[in-house]
Amino acid sequence: MRCPRIFSPLPLATGSQVTLTEGAARHCVAALRMGTGAPLTLFDGRGGEYAATLVEAGKKQATALVGEHTDNDRESALTIHLAIAVSKGERMEWVVQKATELGVSSVTPLLSERGEVKLRGERADKKQAQWQQIAYSACEQCQRNRPPPINPITPLHQLLAGESSALKLVLHHRSTAALQSYSAPTSVCLLIGPEGGFSDAEIDAAQTAGFQPLTLGPRVLRTETAPLAAIAALQTVWGDFA
Repeated sequence: MRCPRIFSPLPLATGSQVTLTEGAARHCVAALRMGTGAPLTLFDGRGGEYAATLVEAGKKQATALVGEHTDNDRESALTIHLAIAVSKGERMEWVVQKATELGVSSVTPLLSERGEVKLRGERADKKQAQWQQIAYSACEQCQRNRPPPINPITPLHQLLAGESSALKLVLHHRSTAALQSYSAPTSVCLLIGPEGGFSDAEIDAAQTAGFQPLTLGPRVLRTETAPLAAIAALQTVWGDFA
């Protein structure tokens, strides 16, 4: 029987019982047809994972007995902060899901000059929560135990003023600087623009704030392709893809 991995928003401890979220309960009981005594793996984002057993398997509620903790750490030694302008439709969801699978440490959605998506207030909060849930689900699939936080939607100028990564890179297709131009860092902030790219003023502001230009070659990549290609390149050169 398949042993699913489930994220728990509640702290876990060996010997305790935890009630699964409604979505997790529905997935295990209705979709996977798991019953009492079925094994599963739980993680709460604090590191490692727990063997667990279903002790209640109702259609609307499922409870698991938390077993032994295993200190599995599948995080890259390279800390990657993805700061990316919010894109339209399902593109942002795709980026959050795949960036999580590729090992980013955190994601900050950005408001930029040419960005066509302007989310604020309650709508922004709902989107942030939706993206965070996508990151949790991606961790269940890819076996990460530390889901990356999805930060609140942030204006670009605030991100530029507060970013403290060891190496700060802004994707700029008119640049000639490749990854090999830079020394290996322990942390990277990767700045990606919207569909129309950052304006010249935004590029200048980023460089004034210490961001270095980065090119991924002669082709212009779409906003949902560029971050994934860049993260994979970072993990290959400096992270855990080697």
